[in-house]
Amino acid sequence: MWLVAGRPGFADIPTGRLWISALIALAGLTLSVWSIVYMKRVGKGNPFDAMGHEVAPRTKHLMTDGPYKLSRNPMLSGTYLYYAGIVVALWSGWTLLVFAVVAGLMSLQVRSEEKRLEADFGDEYLEYKKRTGRFITLRK
Repeated sequence: MWLVAGRPGFADIPTGRLWISALIALAGLTLSVWSIVYMKRVGKGNPFDAMGHEVAPRTKHLMTDGPYKLSRNPMLSGTYLYYAGIVVALWSGWTLLVFAVVAGLMSLQVRSEEKRLEADFGDEYLEYKKRTGRFITLRK
């Protein structure tokens, strides 16, 4: 993103926009780290597969509390927030385009993970899907 935005320095970014972008990016990093720690402690694994191949030990428990009460994919939601902060800082149509492409590719991976979680956790996961949004839960 930095390259396609013309490689601006911090001094090139207006102070207000820099602070806003830093807060957004920090919120995203916080959510992602919280999710990773929670997954390790509670889920005892990772849902990630690469093209149908396990790349890390699979989760042993479906996580529906903590950050997973806010989103079925809080790590990715945090990553999206982080990237949104970068887009705000760089304020370029090109960075927005890069973000859109990355988000599209990552969303394809989410669909693959959801199929895996349905196979691993069945009805428990289907019920969780009904009450929790893919990237953010707006309803209670």
